[in-house]
Amino acid sequence: MLNMLNLLAPVTPEAHKYSRGVVSILAGSAKYPGAAVLCVGGARRGGAGYVKYFAQNKTATAAVIARYPDVVPIAKIKGEKADAWVIGPGAPRVTFIPEDLPLVLDSAAMHYALHKRAGITVVTPHTGELKHLGYDLSQREETARRIANELNIIVVLKGRNTVVAAPHQAVLVDEIGGPELASAGSGDILAGLLGSMLASWRPATLEDAARVVYKAVMYHSSAAKIARESHNPVVATDILSALPKVNL
Repeated sequence: MLNMLNLLAPVTPEAHKYSRGVVSILAGSAKYPGAAVLCVGGARRGGAGYVKYFAQNKTATAAVIARYPDVVPIAKIKGEKADAWVIGPGAPRVTFIPEDLPLVLDSAAMHYALHKRAGITVVTPHTGELKHLGYDLSQREETARRIANELNIIVVLKGRNTVVAAPHQAVLVDEIGGPELASAGSGDILAGLLGSMLASWRPATLEDAARVVYKAVMYHSSAAKIARESHNPVVATDILSALPKVNL
């Protein structure tokens, strides 16, 4: 069972960029290039030693590389070495879903969770998205648990007291985050953090993966609280800038 005291995976003196984990990201589009910047920004702070960005859209790719020269653009998904993937923030065109790696699905890509796969799947809906699909949100924990059990996935139901539900496990509820998280782009940062932390922790079971996911949620919420101390209102870039200030 993973230690809940440390948010980020420990780094040994012998560590190198590959041993710390590789996370690959498919995010952003011509319409939403900023989502790619925020998602990649979150991934850079999640502990993975190597962040790859699938260079699908020229506008989004240029924005990412200009902001983060340490991030490596890649031209394909199949065959690329990775320990986890993030797919969906900012409405990218999805043509391939990795089968056996931990996968974070966000935004419109979440419907790929219906596809049975060998790897761990995490979805990150907000209340509006589930309401649109016809789910009853009066009992958030029960709804998240039911979806997790039915699809055999981990559900991160965002909102006040974000809920983390894994199949047939106790539900975890974040009590750190507040209304400062209610800002466009906040979820893109969380998606990047989730993928990076899954890549670096390398959880072997759904139960351990749920604990990593919960760590990411707490990390994200803590950064937003710190941002609130000096910014009003808080916007997504404030949360991103506050991540290095979180006591890990």
